[in-house]
Amino acid sequence: MKDNPNLFAALRAGFPADLDRPAIETDTGLVYSWRDLDRASAMIANLLVSLELPAGPDSPPVVAAHTDKSVEALLLYLATLRAGYVYLPLNNAYQQAELSYFIENAQPGVVVCASRHFPWISTLAFQRGVRNVFTLDDDRSGSLLERAAAQSDVHEPVVRRADELAAILYTSGTTGRSKGAMLSHGNLLSNARTLQALWGWQPGDVLIHALPIFHVHGLFVASHAALLNGSTMLWCGKFDPRQVLAWLPRATVFMGVPTLYVRLLQEPGLNREACRRMRLFISGSAPLLIETFREWQQRTGHTILERYGMSETLMLTSNPCRTAEGERIGGTVGKPLPDVQVRVVGEGGPALPVGEIGPIEVRGPNVFRGYWRMPEKTAEEFTPDGWFRTGDVGRFDAQGYLSIVGRSKDLIISGGYNVYPAEIEGLLNEMPGVADSAVIGVPHPDFGEAVVAVLVPRPGAKVDGGAIVAGLKAAIANFKVPKQVFVVPELPRNAMGKVQKNLLRTEHAGLFAKAAAAGG
Repeated sequence: MKDNPNLFAALRAGFPADLDRPAIETDTGLVYSWRDLDRASAMIANLLVSLELPAGPDSPPVVAAHTDKSVEALLLYLATLRAGYVYLPLNNAYQQAELSYFIENAQPGVVVCASRHFPWISTLAFQRGVRNVFTLDDDRSGSLLERAAAQSDVHEPVVRRADELAAILYTSGTTGRSKGAMLSHGNLLSNARTLQALWGWQPGDVLIHALPIFHVHGLFVASHAALLNGSTMLWCGKFDPRQVLAWLPRATVFMGVPTLYVRLLQEPGLNREACRRMRLFISGSAPLLIETFREWQQRTGHTILERYGMSETLMLTSNPCRTAEGERIGGTVGKPLPDVQVRVVGEGGPALPVGEIGPIEVRGPNVFRGYWRMPEKTAEEFTPDGWFRTGDVGRFDAQGYLSIVGRSKDLIISGGYNVYPAEIEGLLNEMPGVADSAVIGVPHPDFGEAVVAVLVPRPGAKVDGGAIVAGLKAAIANFKVPKQVFVVPELPRNAMGKVQKNLLRTEHAGLFAKAAAAGG
């Protein structure tokens, strides 16, 4: 149905006329045709519909996925859209306490997880009223596929309005309590179409997909672009720089977080010849160091395109793709997208002049509809005139390019993943012997930023950094665990008693640069 605003219907309309052409080729040698994507997503959608899930008070049924990256996991996402349900991707590194909150808060009708996690996730889900728990592994096995195999491979996408909910992405604030950003079919489709035009997607483009598919960058920006354009994806189950190098001569587009570019630059085979067919390298999810930006230019002859986005808004700004539209300037995230408004404001709300630093606010068809079941928090994050407060701080230059200079919400981005200090500090402060803690991000040559914890022991107590790290690894995802723990007599505080994290960041700014220089 051409007039169906369901995002899946729009993505499927981008499939090529010849459905037997390769759509996805994996690093294990499997090839999926466009017909495979259509048929398999129909079968999974029919399975979901057969469960007769009750709609919630706020939305259609929610399908939560805590799976490893696989083409089948992508098919689950497409099937969820196709059925008119709501997709909830969850980082597969999340541990029990984290998952417990997400399931209790989102109240999904279906949970899909890797087989190795089924014993504890199913128990958790059943205790919270979830009646349907399936397994899905990255080797094309699991109860989800077994059950779907009995379903019809024909399914008409359910009609959904553009403003109806398509996905929920959990993102934390400074309080540490996760918030579910609600994204509609219209939010996702408008952004995908804008980026398809802005980044000059062409017939014959081939994407190397090396990102996870549990957040905006890999699931929405990368996957939507290729599907909407009918472009083949070369699919890495896990990032492998040598596999990416082997694929570069066959590809035209690569999207990565800065960490991936740093690791590719460590490969001797990365040179201009390897990149001769490439059209575009895109970086996002974390700041790209200017050293990485320049070294990539020298080694490959290509200039990385940096852009800026958030879970709540998808993409907001981008450096130019076409030479005629301007140069790509390192250290900036470019100009606002054509249908997006971005402003840097001062005290009281007025937009600031060029060059002045202030909070960044945005609005546009890509901006989310609010936080799941948190109307007060939603109202707090929007201005009276409808602009979303990003929590980031930046400035525009005379050419209209935006630079992000800080994050007012104290966010750490390590390897492209968001880490919220308040969450980790809450766990640290409950550990034996710990009186107080501060968690900061410091520069790291590989991850962009590394998590560092500074602890104050209770009187007479001895705190062991190794034991602290071991305790955290059992409670939270590994990317949140501090890479270094320092024990100090007291934390620096201002006259109001607030911890001066800026002093801690300055003190430890060279920590990992020293380690790298020493070969550590």
